[in-house]
Amino acid sequence: MNWKPVAYAAGIGAVAGFIVKDQLTKQPIKPEYALKRAKEAFKQQGPVSGSWIYMKPESFNKNDLNYTVYRGGITRTIDSTNKQFEFYVDAKTGSIIEVVETT
Repeated sequence: MNWKPVAYAAGIGAVAGFIVKDQLTKQPIKPEYALKRAKEAFKQQGPVSGSWIYMKPESFNKNDLNYTVYRGGITRTIDSTNKQFEFYVDAKTGSIIEVVETT
């Protein structure tokens, strides 16, 4: 049996796998995942009664650094009062960049 075609096909498969993996790691996280991470962080401080997130990434500048972010909001009940917070989540890492209480 000739092993050259098998080795050639395995090499092409390895290169194709590397390229696909590289392209997938450059994709932003899903907005649902960003919302889930934000809700988990807020739930550590108390119950969450509502949440939302924009599905389209947008640009955000903080401390002269540019980020691609998802913008969303959380409603929490604190002392029998609903308080609303807006948050920005890095679309590449899922880290919360900023939280602002809204009125």
